[in-house]
Amino acid sequence: MKLVVTGGAGYVGSVCAATLIEAGHEVVVIDDLSTGNRYAVPEGAAFVEGNLVDVADEILGGGDVDGVLHFAARSLVGESVEDPAKYWHGNLDVTLSLLDAMRRHGVHSLVFSSTAATYGEPDVVPITEDAATRPTNPYGATKLAIDYAITSYCNAYGLGATSLRYFNVAGAHDGVGENHLTETHLIPIVLQVAMGYREKIMVYGDDWPTKDGTCVRDYIHVRDLADAHLLALQSNSPGTHRIYNLGSGDGYSVREVIDVCREVTGHPIPAEVAPRRAGDPAVLIASSEKIRSDLGWDPTRTELHRIVEDAWEFTRALGDRSHSARR
Repeated sequence: MKLVVTGGAGYVGSVCAATLIEAGHEVVVIDDLSTGNRYAVPEGAAFVEGNLVDVADEILGGGDVDGVLHFAARSLVGESVEDPAKYWHGNLDVTLSLLDAMRRHGVHSLVFSSTAATYGEPDVVPITEDAATRPTNPYGATKLAIDYAITSYCNAYGLGATSLRYFNVAGAHDGVGENHLTETHLIPIVLQVAMGYREKIMVYGDDWPTKDGTCVRDYIHVRDLADAHLLALQSNSPGTHRIYNLGSGDGYSVREVIDVCREVTGHPIPAEVAPRRAGDPAVLIASSEKIRSDLGWDPTRTELHRIVEDAWEFTRALGDRSHSARR
Protein backbone atom coordinates (compact mmCIF):
# COMPACT_ATOMS: atom_id res chain seq x y z
CA MET A 1 0.00 0.00 0.00
CA LYS A 2 0.99 3.62 -0.47
CA LEU A 3 0.54 5.37 2.87
CA VAL A 4 0.87 8.96 4.04
CA VAL A 5 2.22 9.56 7.55
CA THR A 6 1.58 13.07 8.87
CA GLY A 7 3.96 14.16 11.62
CA GLY A 8 6.30 11.40 10.52
CA ALA A 9 9.41 13.23 11.73
CA GLY A 10 8.14 13.11 15.31
CA TYR A 11 8.87 10.43 17.90
CA VAL A 12 5.86 8.14 17.46
CA GLY A 13 5.19 9.04 13.82
CA SER A 14 8.73 8.22 12.68
CA VAL A 15 8.78 4.84 14.42
CA CYS A 16 5.41 4.01 12.90
CA ALA A 17 6.67 5.09 9.46
CA ALA A 18 9.70 2.82 9.86
CA THR A 19 7.45 -0.08 10.88
CA LEU A 20 5.29 0.43 7.79
CA ILE A 21 8.38 0.38 5.55
CA GLU A 22 9.60 -2.81 7.25
CA ALA A 23 6.21 -4.33 6.42
CA GLY A 24 6.75 -3.56 2.74
CA HIS A 25 4.60 -0.45 2.31
CA GLU A 26 5.45 2.71 0.35
CA VAL A 27 5.52 5.66 2.77
CA VAL A 28 5.30 9.41 2.28
CA VAL A 29 6.08 11.49 5.38
CA ILE A 30 4.66 15.00 5.77
CA ASP A 31 6.12 17.18 8.53
CA ASP A 32 6.81 20.89 8.95
CA LEU A 33 9.68 20.14 11.40
CA SER A 34 8.24 22.56 13.97
CA THR A 35 8.72 19.88 16.62
CA GLY A 36 10.01 16.90 14.62
CA ASN A 37 13.55 15.98 13.62
CA ARG A 38 14.63 15.51 10.01
CA TYR A 39 17.04 12.71 10.98
CA ALA A 40 14.12 10.71 12.40
CA VAL A 41 12.42 10.30 9.00
CA PRO A 42 13.18 6.68 8.17
CA GLU A 43 15.36 5.73 5.24
CA GLY A 44 13.15 4.62 2.39
CA ALA A 45 10.37 7.13 3.07
CA ALA A 46 9.66 10.02 0.72
CA PHE A 47 9.73 13.25 2.71
CA VAL A 48 7.65 16.36 2.12
CA GLU A 49 8.52 19.30 4.36
CA GLY A 50 5.58 21.62 4.74
CA ASN A 51 2.38 22.55 6.51
CA LEU A 52 -0.18 19.76 6.20
CA VAL A 53 -2.94 22.16 5.16
CA ASP A 54 -0.80 23.47 2.30
CA VAL A 55 0.43 20.16 0.90
CA ALA A 56 -2.41 17.68 1.58
CA ASP A 57 -4.14 18.11 -1.78
CA GLU A 58 -0.89 17.77 -3.68
CA ILE A 59 0.12 14.59 -1.87
CA LEU A 60 -3.32 12.94 -1.82
CA GLY A 61 -4.34 14.06 -5.29
CA GLY A 62 -2.41 11.48 -7.27
CA GLY A 63 -5.14 8.88 -6.84
CA ASP A 64 -2.76 6.20 -5.56
CA VAL A 65 -2.80 6.79 -1.78
CA ASP A 66 -4.38 3.92 0.13
CA GLY A 67 -4.47 5.38 3.62
CA VAL A 68 -3.31 8.04 6.06
CA LEU A 69 -1.81 7.71 9.53
CA HIS A 70 -2.27 11.06 11.26
CA PHE A 71 0.23 12.01 13.98
CA ALA A 72 0.73 15.72 13.25
CA ALA A 73 -0.44 17.64 16.32
CA ARG A 74 0.53 19.96 19.11
CA SER A 75 0.77 17.93 22.30
CA LEU A 76 1.99 19.92 25.33
CA VAL A 77 -0.70 19.96 27.99
CA GLY A 78 0.62 23.05 29.78
CA GLU A 79 0.98 25.02 26.58
CA SER A 80 -2.56 24.11 25.58
CA VAL A 81 -3.84 25.72 28.78
CA GLU A 82 -1.76 28.86 28.24
CA ASP A 83 -2.53 29.19 24.52
CA PRO A 84 -5.65 27.18 23.63
CA ALA A 85 -6.09 28.90 20.26
CA LYS A 86 -2.85 27.31 19.08
CA TYR A 87 -4.30 23.90 19.88
CA TRP A 88 -7.82 24.34 18.51
CA HIS A 89 -6.44 25.67 15.23
CA GLY A 90 -3.32 23.52 15.12
CA ASN A 91 -5.09 20.26 15.96
CA LEU A 92 -8.79 20.48 15.09
CA ASP A 93 -8.65 22.83 12.09
CA VAL A 94 -5.69 21.00 10.56
CA THR A 95 -7.38 17.62 10.94
CA LEU A 96 -10.62 18.86 9.41
CA SER A 97 -8.59 20.10 6.43
CA LEU A 98 -6.99 16.67 6.15
CA LEU A 99 -10.34 14.88 6.34
CA ASP A 100 -11.72 17.12 3.59
CA ALA A 101 -8.68 16.51 1.40
CA MET A 102 -9.04 12.75 1.90
CA ARG A 103 -12.70 12.99 0.93
CA ARG A 104 -11.93 15.03 -2.20
CA HIS A 105 -9.35 12.56 -3.40
CA GLY A 106 -11.04 9.30 -2.48
CA VAL A 107 -8.76 8.21 0.34
CA HIS A 108 -10.98 6.18 2.64
CA SER A 109 -8.73 4.77 5.39
CA LEU A 110 -7.40 6.66 8.43
CA VAL A 111 -5.57 5.80 11.65
CA PHE A 112 -5.63 8.69 14.12
CA SER A 113 -3.14 9.24 16.91
CA SER A 114 -5.41 10.13 19.82
CA THR A 115 -4.66 10.26 23.54
CA ALA A 116 -5.76 9.09 26.97
CA ALA A 117 -6.13 12.79 27.79
CA THR A 118 -9.60 12.49 26.26
CA TYR A 119 -10.70 10.71 29.45
CA GLY A 120 -9.48 13.27 31.97
CA GLU A 121 -9.44 12.00 35.55
CA PRO A 122 -10.93 8.49 35.50
CA ASP A 123 -13.51 7.15 37.92
CA VAL A 124 -12.22 3.59 37.58
CA VAL A 125 -8.92 2.01 36.53
CA PRO A 126 -7.97 0.23 34.37
CA ILE A 127 -9.59 2.65 31.92
CA THR A 128 -11.77 1.07 29.24
CA GLU A 129 -13.01 2.62 26.01
CA ASP A 130 -16.51 3.14 27.42
CA ALA A 131 -15.21 5.33 30.27
CA ALA A 132 -16.56 8.87 30.46
CA THR A 133 -14.61 11.40 28.38
CA ARG A 134 -14.01 14.53 30.45
CA PRO A 135 -10.74 16.11 29.25
CA THR A 136 -9.21 18.51 31.76
CA ASN A 137 -7.17 20.56 29.27
CA PRO A 138 -7.53 21.95 25.74
CA TYR A 139 -5.10 19.39 24.33
CA GLY A 140 -7.32 16.49 25.36
CA ALA A 141 -10.42 18.41 24.30
CA THR A 142 -9.10 18.95 20.78
CA LYS A 143 -8.34 15.25 20.39
CA LEU A 144 -11.83 14.33 21.61
CA ALA A 145 -13.38 16.84 19.19
CA ILE A 146 -11.41 15.24 16.36
CA ASP A 147 -12.75 11.82 17.35
CA TYR A 148 -16.30 13.20 17.10
CA ALA A 149 -15.50 14.66 13.68
CA ILE A 150 -14.04 11.37 12.46
CA THR A 151 -17.16 9.48 13.59
CA SER A 152 -19.39 11.83 11.62
CA TYR A 153 -17.22 11.56 8.49
CA CYS A 154 -17.32 7.77 8.75
CA ASN A 155 -21.10 7.77 9.09
CA ALA A 156 -21.74 10.25 6.28
CA TYR A 157 -18.94 9.67 3.77
CA GLY A 158 -17.87 6.05 4.15
CA LEU A 159 -14.51 6.73 5.77
CA GLY A 160 -13.00 3.78 7.61
CA ALA A 161 -11.05 4.93 10.66
CA THR A 162 -9.44 3.86 13.91
CA SER A 163 -8.47 6.17 16.77
CA LEU A 164 -5.76 4.88 19.09
CA ARG A 165 -5.68 6.43 22.55
CA TYR A 166 -2.20 6.15 24.04
CA PHE A 167 -1.15 6.39 27.62
CA ASN A 168 2.61 6.80 28.30
CA VAL A 169 4.75 5.96 25.28
CA ALA A 170 8.45 5.30 25.94
CA GLY A 171 11.48 3.40 24.70
CA ALA A 172 13.18 3.66 21.31
CA HIS A 173 13.41 1.75 18.06
CA ASP A 174 15.95 1.68 15.24
CA GLY A 175 17.82 4.77 16.44
CA VAL A 176 14.73 6.87 17.13
CA GLY A 177 13.58 7.89 20.61
CA GLU A 178 12.24 10.92 22.43
CA ASN A 179 14.09 14.11 21.57
CA HIS A 180 11.94 17.16 22.28
CA LEU A 181 12.99 20.76 22.81
CA THR A 182 10.50 20.81 25.69
CA GLU A 183 10.54 17.44 27.45
CA THR A 184 7.63 16.60 29.73
CA HIS A 185 7.79 12.79 29.99
CA LEU A 186 9.23 11.04 33.02
CA ILE A 187 11.62 8.46 31.53
CA PRO A 188 13.53 10.82 29.19
CA ILE A 189 13.72 13.45 31.94
CA VAL A 190 15.19 10.92 34.39
CA LEU A 191 17.68 9.82 31.74
CA GLN A 192 18.67 13.44 31.19
CA VAL A 193 19.65 13.50 34.88
CA ALA A 194 21.80 10.43 34.29
CA MET A 195 23.43 12.19 31.31
CA GLY A 196 24.21 15.25 33.43
CA TYR A 197 21.81 17.58 31.60
CA ARG A 198 19.71 18.03 34.73
CA GLU A 199 20.77 18.17 38.36
CA LYS A 200 17.92 16.06 39.75
CA ILE A 201 14.47 14.68 39.10
CA MET A 202 11.49 16.20 40.87
CA VAL A 203 8.93 13.81 42.36
CA TYR A 204 5.60 15.60 42.62
CA GLY A 205 4.11 14.22 45.81
CA ASP A 206 5.00 11.17 47.89
CA ASP A 207 1.69 10.96 49.77
CA TRP A 208 -0.56 9.60 47.03
CA PRO A 209 -2.78 6.57 47.84
CA THR A 210 -0.42 4.16 46.03
CA LYS A 211 1.98 1.42 47.07
CA ASP A 212 4.91 3.80 47.64
CA GLY A 213 3.14 7.16 47.77
CA THR A 214 4.07 8.26 44.23
CA CYS A 215 1.87 8.38 41.15
CA VAL A 216 1.42 5.22 39.08
CA ARG A 217 1.35 5.24 35.29
CA ASP A 218 1.06 2.74 32.43
CA TYR A 219 4.00 2.61 29.98
CA ILE A 220 3.93 1.24 26.44
CA HIS A 221 6.94 0.63 24.20
CA VAL A 222 6.88 2.76 21.06
CA ARG A 223 7.43 -0.25 18.77
CA ASP A 224 4.49 -2.11 20.31
CA LEU A 225 2.49 1.04 19.63
CA ALA A 226 3.60 1.06 16.00
CA ASP A 227 2.50 -2.56 15.59
CA ALA A 228 -0.98 -1.57 16.77
CA HIS A 229 -1.17 1.12 14.08
CA LEU A 230 -0.38 -1.40 11.37
CA LEU A 231 -3.05 -3.79 12.65
CA ALA A 232 -5.58 -0.97 12.77
CA LEU A 233 -4.79 0.14 9.24
CA GLN A 234 -5.11 -3.37 7.85
CA SER A 235 -8.53 -3.89 9.42
CA ASN A 236 -10.29 -0.55 8.82
CA SER A 237 -13.81 -0.94 7.50
CA PRO A 238 -15.72 1.65 5.42
CA GLY A 239 -18.29 3.57 7.43
CA THR A 240 -16.86 2.43 10.77
CA HIS A 241 -14.90 4.38 13.39
CA ARG A 242 -13.28 2.24 16.07
CA ILE A 243 -11.60 3.54 19.23
CA TYR A 244 -9.00 1.51 21.11
CA ASN A 245 -6.89 2.16 24.19
CA LEU A 246 -3.21 1.25 24.04
CA GLY A 247 -1.24 0.49 27.17
CA SER A 248 0.60 -2.33 28.88
CA GLY A 249 -2.12 -2.99 31.44
CA ASP A 250 0.42 -2.68 34.27
CA GLY A 251 1.35 0.36 36.33
CA TYR A 252 4.69 1.56 37.61
CA SER A 253 5.17 4.24 40.24
CA VAL A 254 7.44 7.24 39.80
CA ARG A 255 9.84 5.77 42.35
CA GLU A 256 9.89 2.43 40.52
CA VAL A 257 10.72 4.17 37.24
CA ILE A 258 13.56 6.11 38.87
CA ASP A 259 14.92 2.96 40.52
CA VAL A 260 14.92 1.06 37.22
CA CYS A 261 16.65 4.00 35.52
CA ARG A 262 19.32 3.87 38.24
CA GLU A 263 19.83 0.16 37.65
CA VAL A 264 20.00 0.48 33.87
CA THR A 265 22.26 3.55 33.76
CA GLY A 266 24.44 2.89 36.78
CA HIS A 267 23.97 6.51 37.87
CA PRO A 268 22.64 7.60 41.28
CA ILE A 269 20.00 9.99 39.79
CA PRO A 270 19.21 12.36 42.67
CA ALA A 271 15.48 12.82 43.33
CA GLU A 272 13.70 15.53 45.32
CA VAL A 273 10.11 15.45 46.53
CA ALA A 274 8.02 18.49 45.63
CA PRO A 275 4.35 19.31 46.31
CA ARG A 276 1.70 17.58 44.26
CA ARG A 277 0.74 19.16 40.95
CA ALA A 278 -2.88 20.14 40.58
CA GLY A 279 -4.84 17.78 38.35
CA ASP A 280 -2.46 14.81 38.60
CA PRO A 281 -4.47 11.59 39.11
CA ALA A 282 -2.94 9.06 41.51
CA VAL A 283 -3.21 6.13 39.09
CA LEU A 284 -3.63 5.92 35.30
CA ILE A 285 -3.63 2.43 33.79
CA ALA A 286 -5.17 1.38 30.49
CA SER A 287 -7.22 -1.66 29.65
CA SER A 288 -6.16 -2.84 26.19
CA GLU A 289 -8.34 -5.94 26.19
CA LYS A 290 -10.54 -4.62 23.37
CA ILE A 291 -7.75 -4.25 20.81
CA ARG A 292 -6.19 -7.52 21.93
CA SER A 293 -9.50 -9.29 21.39
CA ASP A 294 -10.56 -7.53 18.18
CA LEU A 295 -7.23 -7.23 16.34
CA GLY A 296 -4.95 -9.71 18.08
CA TRP A 297 -2.54 -7.02 19.28
CA ASP A 298 0.09 -8.66 21.47
CA PRO A 299 2.65 -6.20 22.92
CA THR A 300 5.92 -7.98 23.64
CA ARG A 301 8.07 -5.17 25.07
CA THR A 302 6.05 -4.32 28.19
CA GLU A 303 8.74 -5.00 30.80
CA LEU A 304 9.95 -1.71 32.27
CA HIS A 305 13.65 -2.68 32.14
CA ARG A 306 13.35 -3.31 28.39
CA ILE A 307 11.67 0.05 27.83
CA VAL A 308 14.29 1.94 29.85
CA GLU A 309 17.22 0.04 28.30
CA ASP A 310 16.07 0.99 24.78
CA ALA A 311 15.51 4.60 25.81
CA TRP A 312 18.93 4.76 27.49
CA GLU A 313 20.70 3.34 24.45
CA PHE A 314 19.09 6.04 22.31
CA THR A 315 19.86 8.80 24.83
CA ARG A 316 23.55 7.88 25.00
CA ALA A 317 23.81 7.64 21.21
CA LEU A 318 22.14 10.99 20.80
CA GLY A 319 24.50 12.68 23.23
CA ASP A 320 24.58 16.45 22.95
CA ARG A 321 22.17 16.42 20.03
CA SER A 322 19.34 16.23 22.56
CA HIS A 323 20.12 19.82 23.43
CA SER A 324 21.61 21.20 20.25
CA ALA A 325 21.63 19.53 16.83
CA ARG A 326 18.05 19.16 15.62
CA ARG A 327 16.26 19.12 12.28
